[in-house]
Amino acid sequence: MDVNLVLRSTRVITPEETRPASIAVSGGTIAAVLPYDAEVPAGARLEDVGDDVVLPGLVDTHVHVNDPGRTEWEGFWTATRAAAAGGITTLLDMPLNSIPPTTTVENLRVKQDVARAKAHIDVGFWGGALPDNVKDLRPLHDAGVYGFKCFLSPSGVDEFPSLDQEQLANSLAEIAGFDGLMIVHAEDPHHLAAAPQKSGLAYADFLASRPRDAENTAIENLVNQARRLGARVHVLHLSSSDALPLIAAAKAEGVKITVESCPHFLTLTAEEVPDGATEFKCCPPIREASNQDALWQGLADGVIDCIVSDHSPSTADLKTPDFASAWGGISSLQLGLPAIWTEAKRRGHSLEDVVRWMSEAPARLAGLSRKGAIEAGRDADFAVIDPDATFTVDPAELQHRNRITAYAGKTLSGVVASTWLRGERIVDHGTLAEPSGRLLERNN
Repeated sequence: MDVNLVLRSTRVITPEETRPASIAVSGGTIAAVLPYDAEVPAGARLEDVGDDVVLPGLVDTHVHVNDPGRTEWEGFWTATRAAAAGGITTLLDMPLNSIPPTTTVENLRVKQDVARAKAHIDVGFWGGALPDNVKDLRPLHDAGVYGFKCFLSPSGVDEFPSLDQEQLANSLAEIAGFDGLMIVHAEDPHHLAAAPQKSGLAYADFLASRPRDAENTAIENLVNQARRLGARVHVLHLSSSDALPLIAAAKAEGVKITVESCPHFLTLTAEEVPDGATEFKCCPPIREASNQDALWQGLADGVIDCIVSDHSPSTADLKTPDFASAWGGISSLQLGLPAIWTEAKRRGHSLEDVVRWMSEAPARLAGLSRKGAIEAGRDADFAVIDPDATFTVDPAELQHRNRITAYAGKTLSGVVASTWLRGERIVDHGTLAEPSGRLLERNN
């Protein structure tokens, strides 16, 4: 292989260890991870980043890009710029909040056509499972979606209705037939309907409207269905730590279940949410500090597999001060890595742990075999960071289309100096290159 780039650092995080190394890149692929002082091959360019840490580019498998149809909420151009600025080199787009939703092959092609020229990073797509589209699931799988998203309670948009237990079973049976993956927004609609519903500015009232029991019951039902049907399932955005023992037991039993959580559940707490601050609203909700402690323990124990953003933006007018009516979603694509690293470091975790949770595990979840690690044969996707540098979050500096953030004013550790996609630098100290991302399909 003709090596055209050598990226050198005193701290390169590989699957085996963090060590001084020179990463040889050929044609966008990692050719070898060499000793630090290895001779640079003739014709290759040396980029020495000194003591900055080289991580595998992050993989975010939970992003609502909302393009087309609600592009004013985000869009592929701005979402992928924000991701690149945050050290993310691959994202998977959720099937809803765009119009049309990704629930047929025809709709998938519409979305791909919109994304193709706008993607600053690599982009893949989830399909959607609706009450009436079981017939579309296998064609979507064959067309390259990475799995299927469903809701067990109302999604918030009319064009993406939720599944009841019988409909969930029908979709799971179909998907299990081709060894697909169902990813699930797990809140039980009966518990939500029974919870007190109050309008107003108080976060405590909103929190009471999305009780832990709604998550716990939905996850219990999902485990039972997955066990009975032999289906692969993934719990999205786990918020309730009460569900961890159930999930751990299911995993030990051999149920094919994985779980994610999100930066907002792991770094923000209910106690800190001011009245009317609906930039903190999401569903399921940010819960108490004691719940957060238990989620971190779930990560440490391996019950929670990965951390992804659930980036769910909206226009500012939808974030009214009333928690009952405001759009639920948190924008964190650009800030997930420093937010998690700041809290992980405080709790005694390592940067290697963060790489496992935010790069390696999401890549494995989606079957992205060329992503998620710095080793020969993988794509040359890197995030170069100064883990000790700090910055204060200024919304004006974010790349998101709507610069509303629950992290405004927070001081975070971990500055992304550069981001590399297949051996090309796409972010250099905040300056972004032109789009060079590719559209990914599961079977390619």
